[in-house]
Amino acid sequence: MNVLVTHSYYLYYDPKQVQRMRPYPPLATLISAALLRAEGHAVRFFDAMLAPGVEAFEQCLREVRPAMVAILEDNFNFLTKMCTLRMRDAARTMVRLAREHGCRVIVNGSDANDNPEAYLRAGADAVITGSVEPAVAELAALWTADRNAAPDAIRGLMLPPAGYRHGADLRRDELRSTPLRPALQDLDALPLPAWDLVDAERYRQTWKQAHGRFSWNMVASRGCPYGCNWCAKPVFGRRYAQRSARSVAHELRLLRGQIAPDHVWFADDIFGLTHSWIRDFADEVTRLDARTPFTMQSRANLMTDECVAALREAGAEEVWLGVESGSQRVLDAMEKGTRVEQIRSATRTLKRHGVRACWFIQLGYLGEDWDDLVRTREVIREEQPDDIGVSVSYPLPGTRFHEMVRQHLGAKRNWEHTGDLDMLFHGTYTADFYRMLRDLLHDETNALAAAADTSRFDAAWAELERSEGSFRNPVTADA
Repeated sequence: MNVLVTHSYYLYYDPKQVQRMRPYPPLATLISAALLRAEGHAVRFFDAMLAPGVEAFEQCLREVRPAMVAILEDNFNFLTKMCTLRMRDAARTMVRLAREHGCRVIVNGSDANDNPEAYLRAGADAVITGSVEPAVAELAALWTADRNAAPDAIRGLMLPPAGYRHGADLRRDELRSTPLRPALQDLDALPLPAWDLVDAERYRQTWKQAHGRFSWNMVASRGCPYGCNWCAKPVFGRRYAQRSARSVAHELRLLRGQIAPDHVWFADDIFGLTHSWIRDFADEVTRLDARTPFTMQSRANLMTDECVAALREAGAEEVWLGVESGSQRVLDAMEKGTRVEQIRSATRTLKRHGVRACWFIQLGYLGEDWDDLVRTREVIREEQPDDIGVSVSYPLPGTRFHEMVRQHLGAKRNWEHTGDLDMLFHGTYTADFYRMLRDLLHDETNALAAAADTSRFDAAWAELERSEGSFRNPVTADA
């Protein structure tokens, strides 16, 4: 079958990401493309990441004239979980255009999982809700044999009711679900991403121009076993599956030969859950002479001295920790499972081994008050992370946090783009307050990292404390 594989993340639709200019090719999408090709299908790829807009996708449809279009989001890209309005509109427009060109259309992604009826109404034949790769391969095989065959026997799908005409009204309770598909466990059995379908040189030039070096992405695992109540897991769930250390090191070695990045971003929710796996990975990287500087994400409670030593040996130069808050009260409310003391210890351990310690900070969680914000600032000042990323609590469907704030949600349920920073529920303070606080925390962290004079920030915080009452929401969510 002639299959067009694509995704709907257009970097140029997101002003914040344009400013950051750190594009990565869609890993999950390219793994499915590689599997389809291994099954004998003629695979073409449309990369939305650096495309100017959906008009380019429509032009691709005219040129390729595919029988099937698979719009498969990169489920390793955390930005796709946010389901911003601009990307949602792009995805549904792509579905509609593919349908208008007479293609069979399948979709997978966080937003499609949460709102399958909207994608089926737009023109999709099926929404994949379970493990993506085997479902894509089975759908392509089915429609190769019989283009009009119903996919009811394929597991892990959401389907419209029999006889449904695309574009007509469609309710969630009208959808048909096929039996669930077990999660993939043997990740080593999957093919490597189809790197050759990507314009790697364009990525290289973009990165070099913006940052002076070229970064590429990899992934070693799927899922996260922890239970933070605000974290959405619409595709991989709370299960954790991991590739063998040898497989990941082998891919890293091949990547050096074929793409030659200066740096690698491991897009795992948690890279290397155990010290034993990280030790094996470091040994394999050394054996294969595959050492490449990399950045990863993890948790404070996992950053033991032995673990960080092995990470550094393997090539880790930067670790992003999901710190979220310096207030233990807030961390407990989030069901984060970490202690402030662990955050401090992890940061010091990383720095001691020469690895940059960076923090994700989340403002505005339900019940967070001024004293909690002060504690966060104090921990930042005392531990001086090398960088921070600041956002506000974002209620994602399917999370316990979403259920907790459901009655306090406003009319706006998604951000327009990733720099929006609107409060989507009635938190303690207004969105303008959190935007000011974000800027202040960033500026102070940068000043600390540069060993600059930070005395001016004390005055800024004192002024913010004097005025914080005027930024409180008239309707505050009840913890």
